Amino acid sequence: MCVLISCALTVSESIASASASGERQDEKMHIWSSRKHDFQTGKEKLIMPRVVHFEISADEPERALKFYDEVFGWKTQKWDGPQTYWLITTGEAGQPGIDGGLMKRADNPLPPSSATNTIDVPSVDDYARKVSEHGGKVVMPRSAVPGHGYIAYCADTEGNIFGIMEFDPSAK
Repeated sequence: MCVLISCALTVSESIASASASGERQDEKMHIWSSRKHDFQTGKEKLIMPRVVHFEISADEPERALKFYDEVFGWKTQKWDGPQTYWLITTGEAGQPGIDGGLMKRADNPLPPSSATNTIDVPSVDDYARKVSEHGGKVVMPRSAVPGHGYIAYCADTEGNIFGIMEFDPSAK
């Protein structure tokens, strides 16, 4: 929760400083906000809210961080804030998707959640194998999503469920 609040403040400060200086910093400003600032009119416009951050809880954070690095190549950085928290980068800037964070399960003030994140992979079969090789489990094997691709559901080393999706419009 603290990370999102901190980011939201940073975005608001960026909008204020950009408006005052006349600079356009659209991409930085819209990451954490459902409001779009129109620099010509000086007004804000509501846009469709979208998921901007995910969080993973782990009994052993270092084990989970290693799992996500080895399976997906995600980069992590320990957050320099008031709680033990790691920031996760899941792709290059400009690549569709979101980044997130990881915290020790005991430090998470929220009850366990039922949201499931799905990760874009080039091959469900290859990544299902990597998940198993690095201590995770495939809990629902590969199946076709006709016209879209293939999906499997897995559990990480901490028991968190996630999907892996290979896009292939020819899937039947």
